[in-house]
Amino acid sequence: MSKMTETQIDPAQIREFPARSVAGGLALLIGLAGILAAGALIAIGSQSTPVGLQAGLVVSGILLFVLSLAAMSGLNMVAPGEARIVQLFGRYRGTIRTDGLRWVNPFTTRHTISTRVRNHETAVLKVNDAYGNPIELAAVVVWKVEDTAQATFEVDDFLEFVSTQTEAAVRHIAIEYPYDAHEEGDLSLRGNAEEITEKLAAELHERVAAAGVRIIESRFTHLAYAPEIASAMLQRQQAGAVVAARRQIVEGAVGMVELALKQLAEHDVVDLDGERKAAMVSNLMVVLCGDRAAQPVVNTGTLYQ
Repeated sequence: MSKMTETQIDPAQIREFPARSVAGGLALLIGLAGILAAGALIAIGSQSTPVGLQAGLVVSGILLFVLSLAAMSGLNMVAPGEARIVQLFGRYRGTIRTDGLRWVNPFTTRHTISTRVRNHETAVLKVNDAYGNPIELAAVVVWKVEDTAQATFEVDDFLEFVSTQTEAAVRHIAIEYPYDAHEEGDLSLRGNAEEITEKLAAELHERVAAAGVRIIESRFTHLAYAPEIASAMLQRQQAGAVVAARRQIVEGAVGMVELALKQLAEHDVVDLDGERKAAMVSNLMVVLCGDRAAQPVVNTGTLYQ
């Protein structure tokens, strides 16, 4: 599968911009004053003698009351970590991010979108790694809405979009790298978790950019071989550990044998010909590399008899 190319920005895409709004405290006071004034007009009109004046005052009071209520419908309570998407007759008119009581055009429609940091954890996915071995893995992604206009209008459901793209990115990363690298220096899911999660975060950023979402962090929460090959892979890992331990033992034993022969020669302890050196090397290697304690044997003869 080819790697994703850099996300191209479409100039036709909707971008977030601040909506025109004012502090709601003053608008609330004006609306309440209008309601009180409307009540006063209706009360005065009901007590007036001329019928024409009475009707005019009552109608004026009712109109002022309706207009005051309509104006107060433009008030919005914006909590921290939230934003309000403002639309006028279906057209995007901006986003309110300032928390507190705000007032906008009462003919607009508003809906709330959360800008808080969120977690999304994928289910345990079963995929084949780069070597074709079935593995199980799951990841958690920390993200937040960066552009409320894109999250609302560019995708159908940004929550489902992030969920689907996260699963796709995790699957793509899993098939590109092996669980364990056979060659030294190669990247693997288990041995290079930091590098792999950085690549996962970069790919996720490209995939969800269209939804106005920013990826903060991504981590693997579950990584293991599939049950059907887990025992075989465990034996392989154990065999590799045994081979590595034996290699280290042999390298140490060879160094000790070389040191012993060198010191015997320097101090002229014994004169060893080729056959005696071979026998001594053999005995020392058996003693040093054996996994059991050596049993001493007293030789009463010679090597030649």
